[in-house]
Amino acid sequence: MPPRPEILLEARRLCAAFEAEGAISVKADVLQPAGTLLDLYGEDIRARAYVTQDPIHGEFVLRPDFTVPVVQMHMETFAEPARYTYAGKVFRRQEEDTGRPNEFIQVGYEVFDGSDPAKADAEVFAVISRELKGLPIRAATGDLGILMAAVRGLETSDARKAALLRHIWRPRRFRALLDRFGGRGQMPASRAALLASADPFAGNHPEIGLRSRSEIEARIVALRADAETAPISSEQIAILDELLSLRETCPNALSALRDIAVDLPAILPAVGRLSERLEAMAARGIDVTDLEFEGSYGRTTLEYYDGFVFGFYATSRPDLPPVATGGRYDALTRQLGQGREVPAVGAVIRPEVVVALKEQA
Repeated sequence: MPPRPEILLEARRLCAAFEAEGAISVKADVLQPAGTLLDLYGEDIRARAYVTQDPIHGEFVLRPDFTVPVVQMHMETFAEPARYTYAGKVFRRQEEDTGRPNEFIQVGYEVFDGSDPAKADAEVFAVISRELKGLPIRAATGDLGILMAAVRGLETSDARKAALLRHIWRPRRFRALLDRFGGRGQMPASRAALLASADPFAGNHPEIGLRSRSEIEARIVALRADAETAPISSEQIAILDELLSLRETCPNALSALRDIAVDLPAILPAVGRLSERLEAMAARGIDVTDLEFEGSYGRTTLEYYDGFVFGFYATSRPDLPPVATGGRYDALTRQLGQGREVPAVGAVIRPEVVVALKEQA
């Protein structure tokens, strides 16, 4: 069904507001080349993407969001600073919850500006907050950059750090790895038998599966190296748990993070960026005194976020999806810019949720 007129009007209003901030209105094709594009999204969206095959051009995906196509477009121009806005449908399969729409409108605001990242973060948050003013919503914030810095600062092997970083967006898998690396989990019997064998390929076992013999051998070498690595100390795991469980107002969270940094100094630069961001947000008129900060916030969203993350949620309608979400994605620009990074931050609003909240008022 086509969107209701009220939703289209709200989308146009939001785009006009973002254009007034200097954003250029851009469009993205509904059909996007799949290729590595799906690898840039989170596990949830990859599983819910509509994928189709073109006999000439190969595999395509129905646009699951706008940010990646907009970054691809921007990295071809290298214009900086730049601001963009867009509006259009995105598509997500709904196999488990048939009540959720499989297509809906997103309106976005993206800022590419490396001159002052804290100021850019504050700008996007403030502009989105302004356009949602008066609605019964609450804001939540977090910073994946602090968690990533904490993982990189652990006293363990680079391979273990890489595994934890790869699964930051999968909390259960992350916890299982952390327990195993900390010596809390028991090694599966099959793996123990494999590592105990002098020659895992001995015997007449058939070689099946997609991995080559050399890939299997490399994996066994990696598993043996991991088995010989000392466990992550219980003290460091406790520090990481303290960070992950942190849920406070921003000023209190900042104070707690500075205390954590005494024992894990690797997070100091990221904590400093949080402090700068809060100052920039206050300068934009945001009351940060009661603003929520969650150490784990953003871990189940899009995997291209790597710094500041935030969302706005309806306080009276927990059944509704987030009204708006956003965050910083510097690493995504590096991936799509062939090594050239342009600091970027953006957000999307769902106008149908805005309309629903306005109608209930």
